[in-house]
Amino acid sequence: MSTGFWCESLLIDGIAVAGVRLEVDPTGRLARVQPGVAAEAADIRLGTVMPGFGNAHSHAFHRALRGQTHGEGGDFWRWRERMYRVAAQLDPPKYQALATAVFAEMLASGYTAVGEFHYVHHRPDGTPYDPPHAMEQALAAAARAVGIRLVLLDTIYLQGGIGRELAAEQRAFGDESAAAWLARWRSLRAELDGDDLVTLGAALHSVRAVTPDAMREVLGGLPPQAALHIHLSEQPQENVDCLAAYGLTPTGLLDSLGALAPRLSVVHATHLSDADRALLGVSRATVVMCPTTEADLGDGIGPAFALAETGCPIALGSDQNAVIDPFLEMRGLEMGERLVSRQRGRFAPAALLAAASTAGYSSLGLGRHRLQPGDPCDLVEIGTTGVRTVGSAVGQLPLTATASDVLRVFVGGRLVAECGRLVGGERPATLLTEALARLGR
Repeated sequence: MSTGFWCESLLIDGIAVAGVRLEVDPTGRLARVQPGVAAEAADIRLGTVMPGFGNAHSHAFHRALRGQTHGEGGDFWRWRERMYRVAAQLDPPKYQALATAVFAEMLASGYTAVGEFHYVHHRPDGTPYDPPHAMEQALAAAARAVGIRLVLLDTIYLQGGIGRELAAEQRAFGDESAAAWLARWRSLRAELDGDDLVTLGAALHSVRAVTPDAMREVLGGLPPQAALHIHLSEQPQENVDCLAAYGLTPTGLLDSLGALAPRLSVVHATHLSDADRALLGVSRATVVMCPTTEADLGDGIGPAFALAETGCPIALGSDQNAVIDPFLEMRGLEMGERLVSRQRGRFAPAALLAAASTAGYSSLGLGRHRLQPGDPCDLVEIGTTGVRTVGSAVGQLPLTATASDVLRVFVGGRLVAECGRLVGGERPATLLTEALARLGR
């Protein structure tokens, strides 16, 4: 039996369309999209609606550092030391509680899908859990508990830096070899097969953490439809080390391995040469920018507009989750460009919305997400009478609204969050308080 929604205004490809009726089939996908029609008696009536947002890059456990590191100074490498300490505290129950809280915050903020770049696989000393996928199943259970789509980007992490063994604090991340990681990945895929909300992708942590030979083995061993992500040139030191070891930039190294392709998403891409940008553009790889994290960690402002001009789709992620707000990621993308170029309107509001929704879903291997027949009915209703949004043109809401303006969130046509709470009544803040208490926060 189908379900009907009627939207007073629906942003389709960034254009506000009035009076749109959506018919949703029993699988949670759009069967019909009818603009300029009246509502039917049984329809669920909505106000201003956008496609649900796809968070293309998250490390859920980093949320435990929010408000703990911002006054310390230093740089990314100093922050990373604190992050390792949190990772060492995790076990499956603690991870599930924290991820449930973080995913709840995402959902209430308008994210309907998340790509979790996951590398805390094992016990702190590197020994596997029993059962071996306990940490991965904890994340899957967290996603199911709140109702968000999860693409689990299981990450291979084999060395502590180019030519260096894993440090003691990194042993939980490691597998003995690419072959061992692939065997674990395939076993996990079998466990998750048939899950409506949770799908399995893959990630190469970085050129620092995976050797060229191991990357080549992974590229050959993964099915071609699996989403594949990698951190790329987030820090200048990565470029320096890669050039010294291989005579190539990280982008050049990926190109030499045949890794640059539309299936690949590169995260950050902050410090690139002109040749790097050209290679990425030709490949049509997606570039995932994380503006709030890149600003918080002092990483720099990546060449997002230049990459988009070469042909790279731009997606957005919340990364360390110091901020969970898709509107602030959209705003950060545009404002960074304005600061660099000293020009306004680099990314049009429609392009920002596409980065936060369509490109994010595509990056995660979730297919098309343009509110067309066959697409998932993942929707976010936005309040337009609040202090931030009153008077705003609907098409410019990506530059005026915040997560506080999210009213209702639907995943697969099902209401999952309303006015900052999950449909069961749980408040993300309460879940976070309980989860952080388990970590001594």
